[in-house]
Amino acid sequence: PDAIILDLMIPGISGMELCKKIKSKFDVPILMVTARAGETDAVLGLEMGADDYIRKPFSPRELTARLKAVLRRRGVAAEDGQGGSMAIGGIQMNTAAHRVSIGGKPVDLTLIEYKLLKLFMENPDIAFSRDRLLDRVWGRDVYVSDRAVDVNIKRLREKLLDEKQRLETVRGVGYRFRGDS
Repeated sequence: PDAIILDLMIPGISGMELCKKIKSKFDVPILMVTARAGETDAVLGLEMGADDYIRKPFSPRELTARLKAVLRRRGVAAEDGQGGSMAIGGIQMNTAAHRVSIGGKPVDLTLIEYKLLKLFMENPDIAFSRDRLLDRVWGRDVYVSDRAVDVNIKRLREKLLDEKQRLETVRGVGYRFRGDS
């Protein structure tokens, strides 16, 4: 998911503990919702990994605005048809049109290659393990060998032409996309 809205009061488990568990395994923004009014709870929620904290009652408009702000801070375009564009070096990506070009020339990417490149461009200079890439690009509901990551990275590098050196292998970890120009 692009983000998680998590209620602090969940039957059978502490919302704080669940937040901590999610953050330890996944890099996903969490907006914590609660009826508790104390500052201590808000501080604890943020310390446990929540990206924002909102107290009940709140309007749907405020929730939407806060969620969009969290996504904006994380570099994720809100799914309301208002995709944007990104550029690193000679690589341009138009997320609204789902198009990639290098040096102004269109590049045909498979859906997986596109998702990989988008993830890397949204998170330049961050190393991703194969497991994390599998989770973020293929999803948790699909079994795919971690070799599929290597094969798709190889194909993506070939299509990046003069920009292929940006896609670096991080020995013992996985892959990183160099963002400096």
